[in-house]
Amino acid sequence: MWVDKRDDGAIEPPLPQAAGYAVVIAIGFLIAFIMIFATHVLKKTVGEDNKTTEMFMTANRSVGTGLTASAVISSWLWSTAMLGSTLVGYNFGVAGPFWFAAGCSPMIVFFSLLGIACKMRVPEAHTLLEIVRIRYGTAGHIVWIGLCLINNIIAIANMLLGASAAITALTGMHIIAATFLLPVGVILYTFVGGIKATFLTDYFHTFVITIIICFFTIKTFTVPEIGSPAGLFDLIVEAGKAHPVAGNQDGSYLTMTSKGAILFGIIHVLANFGLVIMDTGFFAKAFSAAPHAVVPGYIVGGIAYFAIPWCLGTLMSFAALGLEGTERFPTFPRRMDTIEISNGLVLPYAAIAIAGKGGAVAVLLITFMAVTSTISAQVISVSSIISFDIYRQYFNRNATDRDAIRWSHFGVVFFGMFSAAFSTALYYGKVDLGWTLYMLGVLTCPGIWPTVFTILWKKQSKAAAIISPLLGMATGIAVWLGSASSLYGEITVASTGQTLPCVYGTVASAFSPGVYSIIISLIKPDNYNWADLRNERLAFEQTGATASSQEPVSHEDKVANYTADKARLKHWGTLAAVWAAATFLGHWVLWPLPMYASKYVFGKGFFVAWIVVAIIWVWITMLIAGFYPIIDGWQQLRNVYRGLKTGTAIVEEATLDTRTHISDKGSRTRNSDQEVNSSSEG
Repeated sequence: MWVDKRDDGAIEPPLPQAAGYAVVIAIGFLIAFIMIFATHVLKKTVGEDNKTTEMFMTANRSVGTGLTASAVISSWLWSTAMLGSTLVGYNFGVAGPFWFAAGCSPMIVFFSLLGIACKMRVPEAHTLLEIVRIRYGTAGHIVWIGLCLINNIIAIANMLLGASAAITALTGMHIIAATFLLPVGVILYTFVGGIKATFLTDYFHTFVITIIICFFTIKTFTVPEIGSPAGLFDLIVEAGKAHPVAGNQDGSYLTMTSKGAILFGIIHVLANFGLVIMDTGFFAKAFSAAPHAVVPGYIVGGIAYFAIPWCLGTLMSFAALGLEGTERFPTFPRRMDTIEISNGLVLPYAAIAIAGKGGAVAVLLITFMAVTSTISAQVISVSSIISFDIYRQYFNRNATDRDAIRWSHFGVVFFGMFSAAFSTALYYGKVDLGWTLYMLGVLTCPGIWPTVFTILWKKQSKAAAIISPLLGMATGIAVWLGSASSLYGEITVASTGQTLPCVYGTVASAFSPGVYSIIISLIKPDNYNWADLRNERLAFEQTGATASSQEPVSHEDKVANYTADKARLKHWGTLAAVWAAATFLGHWVLWPLPMYASKYVFGKGFFVAWIVVAIIWVWITMLIAGFYPIIDGWQQLRNVYRGLKTGTAIVEEATLDTRTHISDKGSRTRNSDQEVNSSSEG
């Protein structure tokens, strides 16, 4: 097999620069055009008008379970999920990808509880920050704006750094060109289509990515040096003998007893709790989902997602470990250096080793699609903050629907460009994917407990909500920097990116705000009336039902419907809580910890079973991401077809939940105000 290298030992990009520009620009614009066209068709056939804020920001709160599940998978299908899971698999063995996956699924499922609680208590909300403002006033609102923007900025920088480095390694495209061009197509279709375009793009990208991942599950075993899961096992046994892993049982790659992996797992699960709970994009998707779709959509999406970093990370990192001593591997005869590993190049190099230029093209596509899909979610969430929480609240309280849409558009463009500039600054500051992957929890975690308490605990006081995340962030940063200085004698990018300072800082940032909040709240507790969250009119008034939904649109009707459906929403909340607890116990306690404590090193039979289960799971994920939205959304697809055929907009048939709402709407509306004002329950 061909292996091109430069004089300095670095590999020559397997693809020409033209391929990088073709994917980033041509395919980016093509996808943007398709999504803009799809938005136009939906407006023409089913009346989804993105010139209204309710459609642009929340898709009329009517997205079904299948599309919600696909969007949830996509929301966490970051380029770093694929690049990072292979990175930790290469460093730590089987434990790395497992802990990467376990660091994502439990909190995605847990978010279904927060999502349904928000649906029940604030049915007209567009962002998390509106809820915070109603409960805690201007001071709390400003604090949360800062926390959420920090979260979004760190998250998008993490994506762009990893994706740009991978694209550069594959094509030779200048890394700064990739960083600035990646958001362009995203800005176009998000600007026009809003969150529904984000959902549709999520679906398309996720389906393509999962198909390519399934291709790798087959292609890996067609390589003669590997041949089968048993053959891969033999290669990894030899790799463990040649390059034993410090902190792993017997130095083996085939054990869950890995000190480095479990420390990474602690960082990852806490950081991802912060990334989920403080990401207004997740709330926007929950608000956009129909009431009956929030819980099953997030549960199905969260559990299905687990297979992607677990399967892909294990297979591709082990392919790299098994093949890097052969001429197939791009860096042969040397191993990858620490810079290449930290830049997330394990996956691209492994793909080249098993599939040549075809593997390079596959990784280029999945990296591009993953990063653009998640950029879309980030820019729509930040644009909602700019339009609803900054402009509408502090600059123009009498803003019209048109004003809000204009500022949403401004937010999409501004944050897309800002994210590229910020990522460029980090790159020139010698910050890479490995550093951001480890330290981001220090900055994303302080808002976890105050936000959960805001939605679920009526006793949290205003003072606790405002002070605890600020104290928590200060505590986390102090512990992080102090640990780096104490352990390594300096505070630099290198020392602050080490495992132990990041573990200590992330744990401090995650848990100290909860302690601060409880202590402050117990000194002078609040007793918040949840019904007060529904008193403020948040949605812009519309004159009638939209063509795409038969739900009533007035503030009173919406409040009456959700109040009357309190029992059903509470049932969904209970189901969400049970699934969240079960997912956490399964992925974090019952499955991995006994394997860690037993110091078990995988035998050949167990490893083969491990790989087979991971492959089956990821194929099921592909089927869920690709076909469940089609099955679940078949009625709307029929309506689109009928609309195109007749040339008129087709009113979508009401769902079971909506028909129940409408059937006795009149009897509820008359006494809704009295019920809302007197109720103190969620």
